[in-house]
Amino acid sequence: MPIKHSKRYVSAVKVADLTKEYPLPEAVAVLAKFPKAKFDETVELSIRLGVNATSGEQNVRGTTPLPNGSGKKVRVVVFTDKPEEAIAVGADYAGLQDIMAKINEGWLDFDVAIATTEAMKQVRTLARVLGPKGLMPNPKSGTVTDNVAAGIKAVKAGRVEFKMDKTANIGVGVGKRSFTNAQILENVQAVIEAIGKAKPATFKGGQFIKSITVSSSMSPAVRIAAAEFSKY
Repeated sequence: MPIKHSKRYVSAVKVADLTKEYPLPEAVAVLAKFPKAKFDETVELSIRLGVNATSGEQNVRGTTPLPNGSGKKVRVVVFTDKPEEAIAVGADYAGLQDIMAKINEGWLDFDVAIATTEAMKQVRTLARVLGPKGLMPNPKSGTVTDNVAAGIKAVKAGRVEFKMDKTANIGVGVGKRSFTNAQILENVQAVIEAIGKAKPATFKGGQFIKSITVSSSMSPAVRIAAAEFSKY
């Protein structure tokens, strides 16, 4: 039985050959030609790695600033015993026991959680709630810090976190459809470079970055030519 594709997919196929791999600038240009949704779609980079996903020593995660920001309003909660100070430097929500109680009751209306070093001693008890959602503060991602103002500024300016899943794939939002091609291209390059630098020391031989595609919320994926990331 033939596969029935959506109207949006059929329209995209008229614009480009989706079986082809494109140099990165061309891939971004192709994406820009796809029909747009009625909302400002997120542009996402999807990367498949060649690491052993079952090995803890080959887990890949980190953060990187996006040169042109993410285009997304980032809601930040700060776990601290000085909530007034955190609110004053840009936190959307701040507190400790009161915020923790709300989260335990199901409240998760925020995008990033930051904790001071002292507060983290209590916040660890939320690991089972925040961990699966990717919201647990972590020193490696810069979200456990005593410089709360700098932490808030970094995430609101467009710093993104990347984390490999159990199948060795990474998905990262790199902007919005309303961005120019040049802005998307710069953001994509920044993320690819950051992931390349995060290659585990235990990874030997083979290709670290196996494939990359770029897509938007409602579009099919555009394949990026392997030559763009072969140096990793």
